[in-house]
Order: sequence, then structure tokens, then C-alpha cells
Amino acid sequence: MNQPTPAIVAQNAVRRLPRVALLLLCAAYLLPGLLGRGPWKSADITAFGYMAELARSTEGIARWFDPLLLGMRPETPALIPYWIGAWAIQLAPSWVNPDLAVRFVFALMLWGTFTATWYAVYYLARTPRAQPVAFAFGGEARPTDYARAIADGGLLALIASLGLAQLGHETTPALAQLYFASHLFYGVAALPYRRVGPVIALVVGTLGMTLSGGPTVGLALAIGSAVYMTYERHQRAIRAAEGYSDDESPGFTLGALLTMVGITVLAAALVFGLGLAQWKITLGHSLLSDVRSQAKLLLWFTWPVWPLAIWTLWRWRRQWLERHVALPLWFALVPLAATWTTDFSDRSLLLALPAFATLAAFALPTFRRSAAALIDWFNVLFFSGLAVLGWMYWIAMLTGAPRKPAASVARLVPGFVAEFSPVAFVLALAATLAWCWLVRWRTGRHRAALWKTLVLPAGGTALCWMLLMTLWLPSIDYARSYVPQVRAVTERIGHPRCVAELALSRPHVAALRHHGNLNLQPLLLGNDCPWLLVSPDTIERLHTIIPLEQWRFSGTLRRPSSPADDLLLYEKIVR
Repeated sequence: MNQPTPAIVAQNAVRRLPRVALLLLCAAYLLPGLLGRGPWKSADITAFGYMAELARSTEGIARWFDPLLLGMRPETPALIPYWIGAWAIQLAPSWVNPDLAVRFVFALMLWGTFTATWYAVYYLARTPRAQPVAFAFGGEARPTDYARAIADGGLLALIASLGLAQLGHETTPALAQLYFASHLFYGVAALPYRRVGPVIALVVGTLGMTLSGGPTVGLALAIGSAVYMTYERHQRAIRAAEGYSDDESPGFTLGALLTMVGITVLAAALVFGLGLAQWKITLGHSLLSDVRSQAKLLLWFTWPVWPLAIWTLWRWRRQWLERHVALPLWFALVPLAATWTTDFSDRSLLLALPAFATLAAFALPTFRRSAAALIDWFNVLFFSGLAVLGWMYWIAMLTGAPRKPAASVARLVPGFVAEFSPVAFVLALAATLAWCWLVRWRTGRHRAALWKTLVLPAGGTALCWMLLMTLWLPSIDYARSYVPQVRAVTERIGHPRCVAELALSRPHVAALRHHGNLNLQPLLLGNDCPWLLVSPDTIERLHTIIPLEQWRFSGTLRRPSSPADDLLLYEKIVR
């Protein structure tokens, strides 16, 4: 029998979100930040460093299965993300900066994540038990129109997620994992309705997760999906035997189930055959000692979708075992578990955002008008206030008035000299005017639309990101880039034939090689370089490592915005 559904939606509430508007919103979220900056600290520049090393490697194919950066393996032992970046560098024209080529390819991966999430939500909403209540005299939303409106809401919820803003615009394995996890999610969601596309997505998603540094998470998602497909096939058979075949959704064929199981087995074979089992998640101390920090991370990282997801679980509580609730819940719980058992909590939680956005979308048909109005006014005040603060502090940075905001900016980015950019100003002004129009539209009189509650959160997030990547991009790039520090190094030493290094971190090595084009060589391997760069962490035992009588201390080179990010420079004494 059909279980009661809490969704009550009329046909006039599922009008389509204009495709042009949706595409422009996605572009406004994706494109800012592609130009005008370099790789940021520290995961961004580190991942790019491994990609650049692979792109220039001449050691054969074996090196591609063991990426190294000055003898150091990556902290996130992935393969495919570094391959993609290296291929982007190799295929890019000579006039394109290597980091720009990599950012462009990873922006396409984020676009692919948006697409996969939209279609996953669409096919989940096509499920009969996710459909709204049928009215006595007709007029309820048509299935395809309802599914399209829910999918629009799911994509808006994903864009609105705060945790996606920075990590979604970096060129790290985390973004590649998000791309593959979203395709795995789409494959399972769409498999009852389609065959070729979902199967390809399942192969790409499962194997991609395995080779992107998240084999345990990928295998858990795939195994759970296979178990649920088996359960759903069994339930379908039971309902058919009882004579309730008229309410059935397209089910999984035996071939589809065997395909899913085969893909999972192949991924497991890769994990152990290529020696990836050592990448599995290991329990850490954070489970007990960092409960408060983990809770804070979950609250802000998944805002504003987590309250909507909780509301969905409550209103759809009688249908937790149905695919439109069970599948996104599983794809949210596995990354949540990973945040408690790894040292990369935010990057693990990133994988849960498509599932959280899906759950949030299914809250839309259950809202009362008063609750939707409260959410709208909160978002109007919140994002408008952030935009006003962004403009005010930017004016203070340029003009020095008001004094307190200007002093705050100067304290955060010491040494930065602000300059007026007409292009950035015009883009930021256009985004602000678009936000004003959106607020006017949302608060005005118009026909009801199911996705309207998430328009302001998505538009406000896109506005804030646009302001950051236009008005504030030079200062943010100055604060988060290693360019000022590397420039200080090259101004002091020039471009010698080589520079010895001792215990430098991966980000420093990648930055010195990319921004400074320096030939770094480990000191302990023996060399005759005239200069030595040392990490301050080794200062207490430095005399036990190198003969200090052969080196003269030349100074401390610091990143202006980070007092704890120093490099110690030594010059070799020529006798």
C-alpha cells in the first residue's frame, strides 16, 4: 500500500525556473576567481605542485602511479586528480598559465557536480512515493513538472551551501572526490529509469573515488547502494506478488544489480591490487576530544541546508526506507562518519553536500507559507548585511575612511597596497544590482513556485562570492598566496643554479618551484648550492644536522599575513 506523503503541491507551484537564469547563476558562482589569482595556501598550491611535477616528469609511466614533490608523497594519496591537472598543463597552450589551465578544468568538474546533482534529485523526485498527494478533483502537480521543480531546488540548495564556496574553487583532490561522488549518486538515483548513462556514471564515480584518495568512502557508498538496490528489488517483488503493481516505479533489473555489484568488486580489487588499502580511514583522537569543533564545522559548513534536511527527515519520517529519502541519507551519513575518523574533516564533509542539498529540496513541498516567509526575510537581511559590510570595508581599504574598518583591513593584510580596478568595480556593482532585483522579485507579488524559498540563499551566496572575487580578490590573493614570500626570497638571492632546502613543507616547495622557478635540492642528499632555505621547526636541532660554520644566517622571510609561516635563509660561506 502507498504510505501517506506530506507533500501537497498544486500544478501552478511547479512552474519551471527559467534555464537562462539558472545557467547565469551557476556561471556567476563558477567563473569568479578563475582569473586574477594564483594557487592559494596550502592544499591548493600543494596539489598544483604535484600536478606540475607530473607534467614535467620524464621518468616514464611508473612516476604517474607514485607522484612525488621533491621526494615527498602527497598527504592525500590520490592519482586521478593529479593526472587530470597534469594533462591540463600539458595540453594548454603555451600562453596560458599552468595554474589557470588547472583551475579551468576543475571548474568544469564543479559544473559536472551541479549537473549530476540536478539529475539525481530529478530522478529521485520521479519516484511515486515522493510525489505529492493526489487531489480529489485533480490539479495536483504533474510528476515530471514536480520532479523538475524539486531538482531546481536541489541545485539551488547546493549552491547555497557555505562549505562549497572555497573548497569548490580549489584544485584539490577534494573537488575531484566531490565530482565522482555526485556521479555515483546520480547513477544509483537514475538507474531504474535509464541504463547507459547511469551505468557509465556508476563506473566513473566508483572507480574515480577509489583513485582519488577516498577508496574507503567510495566503497562504502557503493556497497550501501548495492545493498539498497537488492532491498528495493525484493520489496518490489513482494508488492507485485500482493497485487500492488500499479503503484510501482521502474525497478532495478537483475542486470543492473549485477552491474552495480561488479563495479563495487572491481573497485575493491583496485584498492588491494594497487596497494591502496593503506589509504583506508583510520580512527583518530578527534572522535572524543573534538566533538565541539566537529559540531561547529557541521553547523556552518552545511548551512543553510542542514535545517531543511532535518525538516525533511521529520516530515518524511514514515518513508525513510523509500529511495528518495534512504539514498541521500546514506550518501550523507558515510561522509559524516568520515569527518570523525580522518584529519581532513571539512574535505570529507564536502562529499555530503549533494546529499544534504537533495534532502533540503524535499523539504520544499512541506513548508507552510509563514515558514517560507521567515526564511526569506532572514536571507534578505543576512546577505544584504554582508554585502553592505563588503562594500563598506572595501571603500575603507581604498580611502582610509571610516578609520576602524580601514585599520582592521590593514591589520589583516599588512603591507598590501589597494588599487581601484574599474572591471572589478563594474562586475561587483552588477552583482549587487542583480541581488537588489532578486530581493524585489522575491518580496513582490508573483505566482507561487516550489523552488522560490531557496532562490535567496543561492543568490546571496553567489553575490558574496562575486564580491570576494572582484572587490576583494587582490587582498585575498595577497593574504592567501605565497607570492609575496617567494618574491622576497628571489629579491634576496636572485636565481642561482640551485637552492638547498631542509625540512620545507610541501606548500613551500610547490610555491618556490612555481612562483620563483627555483631549482630546489634536498640538503641531506648532498649538493653545492650557495643558498639554503630552512624550516623554523628545525632550528633547535639545526646544529646537529648541518655544520653551521659553513653557513651564514641571512634573514627570516615571512609571509606578510601569517607570522607563523617563516623561512630561514642561509648563505654558504666561501673560503
